[in-house]
Amino acid sequence: MIAEPNTASNLPSQKENAVHDETVPGSAVQNGSCVRNGNLKTPREKRKVREQCENIRRNSSSGRRLSQLQNGEVIEAVTLFEVVSMGKRAMQSVVDDWVEAYKQDRNVALLDLINFFIQCSGCQGMVTAEMFQSLHKKDVMRRMTETFDEETGLQYKKFMAYPWILTVTWPVDMDNEDYPLIRTGPYWKKFKANFCEFIAVLVQQCQYSILYDSYLMDTVISLLTGLADSMVRAFRHTSTLAAMKLLTAVVSVHLNLDVNKHNARRLYEVEKKRISGKRTSYRLEQLERKRKEYEHKLLDIQNMMNAIFKGTFLTRYCDVIPEIRATCIEEICNWIKTYPDAFLNDSYLKYIGWMLYDKQAEVRLKCLLGLQGIYSKKELVSRMELFTSRFKERIVSMPLDKDHEVAVQAMKLLMLMSQNCEDMLSAEDCEMLNQFVYTTHRPLAVAAGEFLYKRLLSHEGDEEVQPKVEGKTGASADQLKRLIRFFLESELHKHVAYLIDSLWDWAGKFLKDWECMTTLLLGNAEGDGEALSDAHESVLIEIILATVREAAEGHPPVGRGAAKKILSVKEKKIQLEDCTKITEHFIVVLPELLAKYSTDAEKVTNLLQIPQYYDLDVYSMGHLEKHLDALLREIKDIVVKHSDMSVLEASSKTYYILCSEEIAIYSQVDRARTQLIDELMEQLNQLLDSFWQKEEGFCTDAAEISRIHSALRRVAAFHNAHDLTKWNLYDKTLRLLVFEMEHGNLPVLMILPALQCMYFSLLWQLATVSVNSPKETLFALRRELRRFSQICMCFLHHKEKDVREKAFMILCDWLLILSHRDSNNNEEAVELLDCLPSTSLQEKLLLFIQEHVFMEEEEESKDVTEEEEREDESCKLDDLHKKRSLLAAYCKLIVYNVVEMTAAAEIYKYYVKTYNDFGDIIKETLSKTRHSNRIQSAKTLVLCLQQLFQTHTENQESSSGVDFSSASFTNMKELARRFSLTFGWDQVKSRESVAMIHKEGIEFAFQGATGVDGRCLPPNLSFLLIISEFSNKLLKPDKRLVYAYLQRYIVEPLPCRGDEWQPLIWYRNSLLASEDEESSVLGSSGKWSPVGASKVPSFKRKLSNGSLPETSKTEAASKAPDLQCASQLPSAAGKSRKRLKSREMHLQEHLPFLCPGGLQRRYCKDEIKTEGASEEGQAEDTVEDVDVDVVGADQDN
Repeated sequence: MIAEPNTASNLPSQKENAVHDETVPGSAVQNGSCVRNGNLKTPREKRKVREQCENIRRNSSSGRRLSQLQNGEVIEAVTLFEVVSMGKRAMQSVVDDWVEAYKQDRNVALLDLINFFIQCSGCQGMVTAEMFQSLHKKDVMRRMTETFDEETGLQYKKFMAYPWILTVTWPVDMDNEDYPLIRTGPYWKKFKANFCEFIAVLVQQCQYSILYDSYLMDTVISLLTGLADSMVRAFRHTSTLAAMKLLTAVVSVHLNLDVNKHNARRLYEVEKKRISGKRTSYRLEQLERKRKEYEHKLLDIQNMMNAIFKGTFLTRYCDVIPEIRATCIEEICNWIKTYPDAFLNDSYLKYIGWMLYDKQAEVRLKCLLGLQGIYSKKELVSRMELFTSRFKERIVSMPLDKDHEVAVQAMKLLMLMSQNCEDMLSAEDCEMLNQFVYTTHRPLAVAAGEFLYKRLLSHEGDEEVQPKVEGKTGASADQLKRLIRFFLESELHKHVAYLIDSLWDWAGKFLKDWECMTTLLLGNAEGDGEALSDAHESVLIEIILATVREAAEGHPPVGRGAAKKILSVKEKKIQLEDCTKITEHFIVVLPELLAKYSTDAEKVTNLLQIPQYYDLDVYSMGHLEKHLDALLREIKDIVVKHSDMSVLEASSKTYYILCSEEIAIYSQVDRARTQLIDELMEQLNQLLDSFWQKEEGFCTDAAEISRIHSALRRVAAFHNAHDLTKWNLYDKTLRLLVFEMEHGNLPVLMILPALQCMYFSLLWQLATVSVNSPKETLFALRRELRRFSQICMCFLHHKEKDVREKAFMILCDWLLILSHRDSNNNEEAVELLDCLPSTSLQEKLLLFIQEHVFMEEEEESKDVTEEEEREDESCKLDDLHKKRSLLAAYCKLIVYNVVEMTAAAEIYKYYVKTYNDFGDIIKETLSKTRHSNRIQSAKTLVLCLQQLFQTHTENQESSSGVDFSSASFTNMKELARRFSLTFGWDQVKSRESVAMIHKEGIEFAFQGATGVDGRCLPPNLSFLLIISEFSNKLLKPDKRLVYAYLQRYIVEPLPCRGDEWQPLIWYRNSLLASEDEESSVLGSSGKWSPVGASKVPSFKRKLSNGSLPETSKTEAASKAPDLQCASQLPSAAGKSRKRLKSREMHLQEHLPFLCPGGLQRRYCKDEIKTEGASEEGQAEDTVEDVDVDVVGADQDN
């Protein structure tokens, strides 16, 4: 803080004020930016302040100016602020030194402490002081104000810290600067803790004598109360924190005094009962004096507490700064927990309840954390009945808070309340809170899992449950049944994996009891009461699978958690032990479970996923091959029985897991797999032979078609994970598909699996291409690839929707694979098999997306029942899922450059219209393409807007111009705004893309301009309104460059009358809008407002002049009757000419496409030559124009 000018000369000469000259301490300048930034205007003023600071330092406190001799060197002591902020000394010794100085000269030490608080607020300079006794009361009240010095730009605050009148001086813009409490970096992170520790230790060391001298605390409290009323955030924040910590420390002192007083009273009563005598009488008098002393101190402490609470807390708990509000709430919660007898009542609790509704998450979080400390103590809960009833509804709703941490802490608070407050939560409240176990935010789900476990699954007496079937199994079985009932009764969610993950940290013991789970399923627990129903069995099998996955993988399910967490050594050890336990148990039990549920597709699908978490070495190490044979038999039986794709894929994946060549059981599993595929192919061959033997090659028997369909599905499921090339499946499926192309009578049930089989067959052939592959094989494979592509293209127009969609998905995946493969470093194979889509194919794919994804189907309005409505909604969701899959498959082709990026323009048109259904896919496509090629991605965005603009102009009925108020034009503006939002806040990262958008937009806007001199209105000029949405994404120097580029297309002089030129005006103003250049878009008469006016005088200049500024050039010029564009554009561009020149080379390097030397005006073939007279007449303007275009001129040279 900078010293107040003329303070030393204005001090009264009274004896009381002589203390000032001797005791005002100096302060270390913590941040010199205020002086450097020009708050002191002249060298004379700076020299004056510097001399004052030096004089005060020479007269500063000896306690802060002591020199010590260490190792033969003289080391000067630092200020109290620096000692505390650095934290290199023990706080106890720092406070002891200050207390010692206070005992020697309390005025010196007290002013040192005052300076400390001011410096902690980030001020520079010193605090000056005058004695209160030297002034009359009226004069004191007149000076208790904050004033502004117009000459120096400094602000003064005069207030009373009895018996001192303090003058604090700070720069007028200090509120915008940082201060220690909010500064970042390792040095300042510890400052707050050191600051708070200093206050606590200070009160602790002063609690026996100095605290009650009616001088120290009165002055400090007055100081902090005065600073807390300041309009400067730094003062308010620092003083509020200090006051709250001071009150916390005083509360601890009050508590100790209360205990001492109670002990003294007890000793007095004990001593009073003893035999009377002189010695006893003296002892009683001593104890009585001690008790009265404690009472007097308690009264003083209570007065201090009331002064701080009423003077600081009541005014600052609702401060506009959230950090201040949070500090107040945090400390009042500490007071309640520390001294509940005084603070645990509704008079104080109400402030916490009110702040539960605060708009800032930080404040709400402090409320919840404080309430957790209160509700965790049962002895305090009984005194909070009124608070609980008043704010229970708010707390119950807070797990829905938008801030995740607030929601988590609210759930933990509710758990404590439910444990310590009987019947506080109703059944409806608990039912609602239990559903949070399904939320995607894992910390909240885990907190809800703890709530659910302790209320529903973990009851007292579970250990005393009468053992049923091998002792502890009964308790686990009871918990499992309760968990199953909870899942079935919720009905809102079907995600068992999410439920298990939420409970894993709390109920991991019984969730890993797989023995109990399988015992319940196999029905061996006959004495366990009622048997499980079919629904209960299905849920229990899902729970088994979810627990096995959680134990084996060790990370949350998909959608809950951004990435796999890194396991510690202990967690890895537990994971390995669990995998071994899973393998040893299910190797024996799984075949039995598969045999029991072999006819239930859903149960079998879940059970077949368990082997992928096995430790397969256990089979050979434990000599358990017989159990492997049993498992393979059961899987083979399931494959033969089922044609459901989920069952078949699970079976195929199980064979794939067991057929790993590195393990000892490979040969055994491989034999079983080969035998199974032989049987499947034999069955398929027989059915196909029978099919082709029918007349006309077509069979109308539905049963036979169903058998062929099932056989093809089984083979397709295994062909996905296993190479079936030696069974020659390609020729069989090719014949079917060619027959369909020629005759078109093949059932859909046969087409879909046949298409899938042929696709897998070609993929396996493609995977076998190696360096040594002969040319004949490569040519044959290329013919097959082209033939398959033709089949898929043909099926894009099939009469059946399912066939069309299947062909499209396969074709997209096929093109993606072919365009991104290396053929094992075989360059010749890459050239032969490279298959980029032709232009016609790209058009077909795009047309398919437009027709099948974005085209809305007409709905027939008819009366339907409630059940039919639910079925219809389900069908719509399935249809939406298919559309999203189709769009995602096509967008992958764009992202990976399989099709031209310009094709994305047609997709981007639907960004706003279909935002709810496909917005995430389109936005991700835009992000990926921008990452791969910023310039081309920007051109694609502009192309999208250009196509929409051309469609809009073609649909305009009148030839008067573009209707800006039409729905289509408004939609274009909104689309452009959404596009601009995708660039985010990093303007440097997106500068090339945004600049390219403006370049392309300007060129398009001035396309097609006609006339001898090129001054006719360009037909696409309104497009400038569209690209103006991107102007706020330009950096300031880039705005200048884009503006200079725009100037190349403007012929001067250009009349600016009429609404038809408004797009150019608005666009130009969007480029010139900045902090130092503010101009209105249009005057009241429709003319351009000038932008060459000087900068608006600053606030300080206005105050120093003592009057409002005169009419600006902008206002004066707006009154001129006829203005022309020529007098406006160059002058606006030339305002930052020097700044632009200093960045020319930098801009050329980053945005070269905006700085070409040979650019000409696109709408005029010949450059317009200006006569010499006109050049002289406009010399002032054209010079500035040349300065702007100097970038292009440099390139010409």
